[in-house]
Amino acid sequence: MAIKVNGIESEDELRKAQASAQAQGTSITNYSEWEQILKEFAENGIESTGSYAGDKAKMEEVKQAVEEYVAQIQEQEKIQQVQPKNNENEKVEEVSKTDGEQKIKETVANATSSQIMADYMKYYHLLI
Repeated sequence: MAIKVNGIESEDELRKAQASAQAQGTSITNYSEWEQILKEFAENGIESTGSYAGDKAKMEEVKQAVEEYVAQIQEQEKIQQVQPKNNENEKVEEVSKTDGEQKIKETVANATSSQIMADYMKYYHLLI
């Protein structure tokens, strides 16, 4: 026979109540699960409601909140993974643009130096 207990807010209180119930030849309903819930509450700084049903409901709320948080984090990571790709594309375009400008400068420099060399040779031949 199992009994329902209220007013339990810590693992120690639950153990004492279980020991008392066992001394009477019974046990606390869902003792193991409640003990685990209280342990997780203690580790995470969450207050017990004092009843198994309340603590179980609160644990479900916490799990739901954590799942939502994890989903948000995963969504943000997906967004961040997409953004660097966009930045890489922009960098490639920028490099291509810079390369194109560099080629124009090279062409202008080559043409200018060729013109200077041609003028030099023309004047050199006139002097000789």
